[in-house]
Formats: sequence, structure tokens, C-alpha cells
Amino acid sequence: MIAAEKLEALLARVAEIEHGMTQNPDPDTYVKLSRDYAELEPLAKKVRALQEAEGELDDVEAMIADAGGDKDMKALAEAERETLVERIETLSQDVRLGFLPRDSADSRNVILEVRAGTGGDEAALFAGDLFRMYQRFAQLNGWKMEILSASEGEVGGFKEVIASVSGQNVFARLKFESGVHRVQRVPDTESGGRIHTSAATVAVLPQAEDVDVTIQESDLRIDTFRASGAGGQHVNTTDSAVRITHIPTGIVVGVQDERSQHKNKAKAMQLLRARIFDAERARLAEERTEARRLQVGSGDRSERIRTYNFPQGRVTDHRIGLTLYKLPEIVSGEALGEVIDALVLDYQANLLAAEGL
Repeated sequence: MIAAEKLEALLARVAEIEHGMTQNPDPDTYVKLSRDYAELEPLAKKVRALQEAEGELDDVEAMIADAGGDKDMKALAEAERETLVERIETLSQDVRLGFLPRDSADSRNVILEVRAGTGGDEAALFAGDLFRMYQRFAQLNGWKMEILSASEGEVGGFKEVIASVSGQNVFARLKFESGVHRVQRVPDTESGGRIHTSAATVAVLPQAEDVDVTIQESDLRIDTFRASGAGGQHVNTTDSAVRITHIPTGIVVGVQDERSQHKNKAKAMQLLRARIFDAERARLAEERTEARRLQVGSGDRSERIRTYNFPQGRVTDHRIGLTLYKLPEIVSGEALGEVIDALVLDYQANLLAAEGL
């Protein structure tokens, strides 16, 4: 169990933040305090509830000891003790999880990128299936999804599609989706009934805020060009498409979905910030080798993380050895949460063991 001193230190820190927010701090300080409060207060609430339940248990234990021959009083107290013990166990587990090292990006919105990999047209169709799976999952969670950029496949699906997803704890729920997703199925165009294997790559990047990434205008090269659609035909006659190159890192982003150059530039800058922020997070993660070892997979975009086998109706996540015979429900987004829940639980179990909690 976590030491009482650590619990008291948390409550003291929350009280300090609350006081700081009442002292008319400058806007940047207030934003930071608000973020810290939003992160720590839910755990502090559970700590207070745990302390309250432990105090009630002490009172009930004393009542049992003083009951003497009053059997009815003793029976009532023992029933209450059983209820309190169960509640304390639940709260203790919640508090232990709350003290695990947190990914500071868990509460962030994300940039979701899905790209067709090996497999030609079938890979593009599969990329489309994955994107629709995430669209439905976002809808079920009450999140908002907006496509930033899309390149459609020749026969459907996407060669590449990039979207922003905003809502509560989006990165915490989607971050383990990064990697190579593989599909095994008989394409509609296959007359011989042979199973084909193709792949798509998913990247989930936490969205950066202005305070996270400083971008100098002098570090940017901005090119404009005419947007084009499938087959290369021009979809408009103005230079509305925008390509931005961040010279220090070599990161290049392009957006052409909007007819307005201004809107395309805004979306491109949002995407650029996320990629720069993600690159810095990856660099720091490499330095924290132990934390990286504990990740469910490495988050490496080249790592094969999951296989969707249509003939057998199964989905297998290779990182935790999970196989579910619920392929239609998962691909529709309805049961994707079951896979994500299993990944989160495995990650938490590894962290609890490493932290000795």
C-alpha cells in the first residue's frame, strides 16, 4: 500500500494549486495550474474517500469490540465492516493506479494517420476499413473527428488519411493503436478464392499546444500549389493547397482538402506541431529506456501489432497474445474498446509490478 506520507503530500499539493489559482496569476501560469489541478484532483478525491472509509472502518471495529453480548448490534456492525473492506480494496486499487507514472499526453487530443502499406488496392481498402473503425469508435466515445487530409485509393479506401480527434482522454485510449495492422482476407477482385495479406500503418500523435512547441517563421518554407484529385485532375484552379517544410527537422506536411489556402495552412500547422511534438516525445522516450521497455509494444510505426483474419473471423493483438473471435464487431468499431481495455490493463499491470505498488 502507498505510504500515508505520499497521500498527504498529494493532498497538500492540490491545496497549494487551489490557493495559487485564487491569487490572480498571469494567464500562462493559470493555464498550467488548471492543467495540474485537472490531473491531480480526481486522484485526491479518491484519496479523501479512502481515508474517510478507513476512518469509518476504525469506528466499526471499535463498535464490534464494544458490542459485548448484543448480537444484533454486532451482526449489523460486521455486515457494515464487510461492505467497508470491499470499498477500501476498490479505492486502494484506484489510488495505486492513480500514483502510476502518467503519460502527460494522455488527456490530449490526437492526430490520427492511417496509411496503406503493402498490398496495393487491397491495402488502400483496408486502410479505409481501419479509418471507419476509428470513426465509429470516436462516435461511440462522444469524440469529434475532422479529416485534415485524404488521398483516396484507385478502387476505394485511402492511400493516406489524416484526421484530428478531440474529446476526453483521446490519446490515453488510442495511443496503443500505433503500428502496422495486417489483414488476411479474399479480395473481391480475387476470382480464385485465394487469401491475400496486406497491411496499413496507423500513427497516433498527441496534439501539441502553442506552449509545447515553438516554431519560428524563419524555420518554415511554405509552398502553395493547386489541389488535385484522384487521377491527377485539378479540383480547383487556385493555389489553395499548402505544403510546409520545417527546415530544422526536415518534417514536411501538406494539406489540400479545403478550398481556402488560409484554412489549409492552419490545418498544416496543426499537423506540423503534432509531428514535431511527437518527435521530441520519442527522443525523450528513448532516453527513458526502462519506461520504453514497459510500453505495450514500442509504439514503433514499423512494428506489426495486430492481425485481422477475415476467413477465421478473428483479431489477434500480437503484443499481449490476445485473440478475439469478434472481427465484425471490432472492425465496425463496436468492440474495439475490448481490445484497447486489454492493452491498458496489461500496461498497468506491468507498471504496478515495476513500481512495487
